[in-house]
Amino acid sequence: MDWAHIINVDFFIRVTVAVVFGFCIGLEREITNKYAGLRTHILVCLGACVFTLISIYGFPTFAPGDNVDPYQATGIRDTARVAAQIVTGIGFIGAGTVLRNGPIVLGLTTAATLWIAASIGMACGAGMFDIAFAGTVLAILTLVTVRVFERKFLPNSTKRTKRIKISLVCNENSVDEIQDFVLNKYKNIVELSKKTLVADSNSIKFTCVVDIVMKKTIKELYKSFQNIDGVESVSIREFSEIA
Repeated sequence: MDWAHIINVDFFIRVTVAVVFGFCIGLEREITNKYAGLRTHILVCLGACVFTLISIYGFPTFAPGDNVDPYQATGIRDTARVAAQIVTGIGFIGAGTVLRNGPIVLGLTTAATLWIAASIGMACGAGMFDIAFAGTVLAILTLVTVRVFERKFLPNSTKRTKRIKISLVCNENSVDEIQDFVLNKYKNIVELSKKTLVADSNSIKFTCVVDIVMKKTIKELYKSFQNIDGVESVSIREFSEIA
C-alpha cells in the first residue's frame, strides 16, 4: 500500500502545529479557570485548520474523469469560500461564552481567545506557520502581561468588579448593627435579606449580595465581619469576575 497517497505529511504537520498552538492559548485560559479551556481552544484551532485545508485543497478544478492527483490539480478555485465562513461561524461559539450577571459582563476575553485561536488554526492550515507562531506568542503575552498591568496600575478599574454573596448568622440583637455596617461599607447592594433560623429563634441569618471592586482578599473580608460583636458564623462566596 502506498501510504504517500493516504497520509499527506505536509497536512499532518499543519494540523499538529494547530493543535500545539491551540493548546498554548487554552492552557492560559485553563490556568485562570475560565469557561473555555484546553479542549475548547484545541478543537477550535484544529477545526479551523482542517476547514482551511478543505477550502484550499478539497475542491480542485478538474473533470471527474481526469486522472489527476487532486493535490496537484490546477485551475481557478475559490479557496476562501469555506475559510470565510470560519470567521463568522466562530462567533456562535464565542457568543456562548459571554454571560451577563447583573451589571457584570463575563467571558468577553475568552470569546476573543476563541476567535484568535480560529485565526491561528487558519494560518496553520494555509501553511503560514510564522504568522501562526507570532499570533500565539502575542496572544499569550497579551493575556498574561495585560492582566498583571491592570492589577498593578489600574486597581480601581470597574472591570475588576466582582459579585460577592455574604451570609452571616448572628444573634437578633446584632442584626441592626450588621445591617448598618453593610449599608455604610458597600454602595452597590444587589440583595439584602434577613431570616430567623428555624432551629434557633434567637439567631438570624443575614444575607447580602454586593458588587465591589476587589482590593482585598476574601480572607481580609472575613476578618472585617468577624470583628463585629454577635456574629456567630460568616460565609463569603465570590460569584465571578469579568473576562
